[in-house]
Amino acid sequence: MTLSRTIAQKSVTAILILFSVCMSVAVKAQDGKALFSANCASCHAVHKKLTGPALAGVEDRWPNKENLHAWIRNSAAFLKTGDAYANALYNEYNKTAMNAFPNLKTEEIDAILAYIKTVPAPGTGGGAVGAATAAPVESDNTMLYGILTLVLAVVSLILMRVNSNLKKLSDEVTGEPVLRPIPFYRNKTYLALIAVVLFLVGGYLTTKGAMGFGRSKDYQPEQPIYYSHKVHAGVNQINCQYCHSGVAQGKQATIPSVNVCMNCHMAINEYKGEPMVNEAGETVDGTAEIKKLYKYAGFEEGKPWDPSKATPIEWVRIHNLPDHVYFNHAQHVKAGQVACQTCHGEIQKMGEVKQFTDLSMGWCVNCHRETKVQFKENGFYSIYEKYHADLQSGKMDSTKGVTVENIGGTECQKCHY
Repeated sequence: MTLSRTIAQKSVTAILILFSVCMSVAVKAQDGKALFSANCASCHAVHKKLTGPALAGVEDRWPNKENLHAWIRNSAAFLKTGDAYANALYNEYNKTAMNAFPNLKTEEIDAILAYIKTVPAPGTGGGAVGAATAAPVESDNTMLYGILTLVLAVVSLILMRVNSNLKKLSDEVTGEPVLRPIPFYRNKTYLALIAVVLFLVGGYLTTKGAMGFGRSKDYQPEQPIYYSHKVHAGVNQINCQYCHSGVAQGKQATIPSVNVCMNCHMAINEYKGEPMVNEAGETVDGTAEIKKLYKYAGFEEGKPWDPSKATPIEWVRIHNLPDHVYFNHAQHVKAGQVACQTCHGEIQKMGEVKQFTDLSMGWCVNCHRETKVQFKENGFYSIYEKYHADLQSGKMDSTKGVTVENIGGTECQKCHY
């Protein structure tokens, strides 16, 4: 039985190694996408030039990876080295400094670069990819690795049984006493192997489920009226704050009332734009959707409108933080000068709105660690004159600037109190 135990031990080791590799590959791909969304998507797209250059093929444009890493961590410091490509890039974008990311580890930068390579170019079957909503068709090999693990486990069990039978035949030929085989359900090796596999799989699924509990990334409910942000904010260039008037003044962005919609749609009673298609691939009749609005408003065409007859539209809420989290839109939009797309993705390109990111604590904290504070433009400069003095005297790194973390943005009480 010594040989059987040796084979069992090697089989268990092989399965554990394969399982670890599978999990590390999946986590790396997910981390790359999450890191890109948190750090890069507000200024860069993969295949489109935005505030910064398109990132497709970025590694090929740099002479070596070390220079690229140094540029990402601190572009201002790297410019002082006199690198020709870096200075040309800096001048091309009107000498606009790139945000510094000194906290990004080498493996995290490599994960972002690996993720960029997986994003298909528009027109190659993967669809158009935007800046903040870059969501490539990512190949998920978890099922494949799971099947391979199961196959290897079955092969290991078969080999163990074959070895046991060969040992039995050998003992019979040599006249050695033949031990009575132990039933499968009483074999400690088999039971231990099953227990270890169940423990690993159960632990992984439990941990993954607990981490994702309450998060609603990609949540995209069907609304009572098909309201296309692509048509309103994109094609017609309607400012977000026209409808979401509370975003710069209060905690909530606010949902527009029916009379706000009717300001325009008392005159616009039919849709004449490009065809709209919902997520199910069905063509949307824009004029019919306007008629739904009229029904909520109690409006009859050709007659004066009485706003008192209007009833609220029962929109389905998409972004909903836990009760113990405090988030103030005005603090971010007005004081922090944060663009809507940073948290909501390229909303101006969405037909049916979905939740762009998971809005997890880690995602928010990473943003607070890296986002610079714009003092002079938001009226809070006088409160933080000490930072200005420290920047001038050299006590603080002027290339990094003052981040949200410096003013308490990562303290627990900032969001939980």
